Amino acid sequence: MAPSNTHNSDQKPGHGFIQGHSLIELAKIHKTPLYVYDGNQILTNFSAFEQAVSLLDSKVHFAVKANSSMAILSLLSKVGAGADVVSGGELERAIKANIPAQDIIFSGVGKTEDELLLAMRYNIGQINIESGPELDKIAELASMHNLTCSVALRVNVDVDPGSHEKISTGQNNTKFGVSLADGKAEEYYQKIASHPHLRAAGLAVHIGSQLTNLAPFEKAYIALLEFADHLRANGYDVPCLDLGGGFGIDYENLKQPDFTEYGMLINRIFQNKGYRLGFEPGRSIVGNCGMLITQVIYVKQGTDKRFIIVDAAMNDLIRPTLYEAFHQIVCLNEHESETGIADIVGPICETGDYLARGREMPLVLAEDFLAVYSVGAYGAVMMSNYNTRPEAAEILCYNENVHLIRPRRTITDLIEMEKNPF
Repeated sequence: MAPSNTHNSDQKPGHGFIQGHSLIELAKIHKTPLYVYDGNQILTNFSAFEQAVSLLDSKVHFAVKANSSMAILSLLSKVGAGADVVSGGELERAIKANIPAQDIIFSGVGKTEDELLLAMRYNIGQINIESGPELDKIAELASMHNLTCSVALRVNVDVDPGSHEKISTGQNNTKFGVSLADGKAEEYYQKIASHPHLRAAGLAVHIGSQLTNLAPFEKAYIALLEFADHLRANGYDVPCLDLGGGFGIDYENLKQPDFTEYGMLINRIFQNKGYRLGFEPGRSIVGNCGMLITQVIYVKQGTDKRFIIVDAAMNDLIRPTLYEAFHQIVCLNEHESETGIADIVGPICETGDYLARGREMPLVLAEDFLAVYSVGAYGAVMMSNYNTRPEAAEILCYNENVHLIRPRRTITDLIEMEKNPF
């Protein structure tokens, strides 16, 4: 999948500006660590995805797990985005962000009774069930509470997406979906179609995240289409095919995604087939629209290399530790010097607390500011308070205005959340 040749923001990554605002000045005002998002680029990416699949009857639902900021969800709702949620909390966020309930899809393998009832009472567009026990539970709850809901069956097509094992979901050895190999999928769909309180919404598939090759998509979609056609041939109504998300981004060159080839693939496979299509992009919409600004505390010269010790830690950005993920990191202060190998590490007492290892870096001094790129997805949304560290603040730049969308909590705030019986 080819990234686009242009970056549509006002300033190129690495130039130290976003929509005319100095990143260093923003960091000084709002303190670090600090997440900074480009709202205009987010909307540009969403519109590009919509355009790529616009030749067919389709609806694009933003994957809330990628970035659940209320401001970003509300911004996307203004241009007609639906939402793909994986928890009751994300469902409440989507509703609060003015995304219509009928445009919300609820995915995930472990929805609780409370979450299922919440989705049914909101009458959301679709609940994707992923197992026989989950189907039994939703049928029981719908009957017990005299509710009717739309249910799709997520199938597992046993396709290796070729991405990191921790974000691969399309194979039979994962917890996701109902296998097409043993006949259970058709049995479950028959049960959905015949139940008086359930409406058969169709089929769903999602094979993983950060896919940079179209071949796994094609294999999965063809398998899904064949099963859908089989169900229709046997008299079942299959109105919609939910094609999930997973389109990757360019972490190394920072180019925004180009969805043209993906759209051509969709048209080739599904044109004239008579299905409504659903999509759940997340990372590709917001991933390269976010930066994490961090300040250098110390520079320590070790035996073999430098350690650039910064105030952002694994609780602020866990992807490098959790997924061995690569993020471009640049120094926003200009120093003329040769580069040298350095580890960029946080202050937490864990060897795994790092943002980058073995990275070629220029001269970096204490109190300099670094920008960590491509953190708009699975960055702030995965933060924690490990070591009683308040989360990073978040700001959104939109139409050249800067909005503080999540203030930094204080240590006092964190402590006062707890109850001490002693």
